[in-house]
Amino acid sequence: MEALGQEEGQDQDATSGKKVISRTFLSFSQITALSEQNEEEVQKSLKEFLNFKHLNTSFKEAILLDYYTAGFWWAKEMNFSLIQLSGFMDLLNFLLENLSDKHMSLGDNLKELGRAMAGTGETNTESSGDLNFFSIEQAKAVIDYLNISLFKHYKLYEYLFHSPREELVTSNESAIELAEPADPPFPALLEEGIPSGIYSSFITSLTAAETGSKGSDQGEQPCPEADSFEVDSVAAVTAEDQKSAEYEIANEIIGNLEADINEKPQMQEAAYTSEKLKSPE
Repeated sequence: MEALGQEEGQDQDATSGKKVISRTFLSFSQITALSEQNEEEVQKSLKEFLNFKHLNTSFKEAILLDYYTAGFWWAKEMNFSLIQLSGFMDLLNFLLENLSDKHMSLGDNLKELGRAMAGTGETNTESSGDLNFFSIEQAKAVIDYLNISLFKHYKLYEYLFHSPREELVTSNESAIELAEPADPPFPALLEEGIPSGIYSSFITSLTAAETGSKGSDQGEQPCPEADSFEVDSVAAVTAEDQKSAEYEIANEIIGNLEADINEKPQMQEAAYTSEKLKSPE
């Protein structure tokens, strides 16, 4: 594919004999190829020439492709020659670039169109413009087409090129606040409500019974403070205190046993002596 839009010179007034349209939009070979195709093939070829790769997601690319395809097919149906087809496509691109790149107003762009078509139908004159290969009737048809295709929709094209558009929201997150459950004796929400008679007969009485049973159960439970005191008292006794207490108990038991053992011989000796004294010689 040949490069699009090669620079040919700087814009100057038509009266100086210089070109107003300074860019070649499509090469002559591309124009020749398009002239031999049907409308669907023209659109496909323009898509490749203009390097449009996001037609399914880009609104701008879709509109531009339609703009150039419709313009070329109209010119082809007007039986324009290859030179006229090339000049007409240059004009379409020139006016659109004035709008998109130079932010040119509708009035100024119409003046540029007048400069480009100055001297139409005349040849070899100082006042001839870029499109002097068009006849008077062809020039009128071109102006009428540009009026209905571009100038009547100028505001829409300005919006397309110069107004930022919001991005499409593909997902959204929402925070939903759920109602708290009913807290007897306060009734439930209306969406969960029941007749007042049923609520008074069953719900309220059942709630009161459950509250009473919970209170009695709590009365039988041991005092948590006493439990904590006992736990703290046991925890305060060290291992050494436990060992010394065990030793004291053992010593006491051993001492009692020793005392019992010592008392038995003394009791036996006292009994023997008393019997001796009682018996006669």
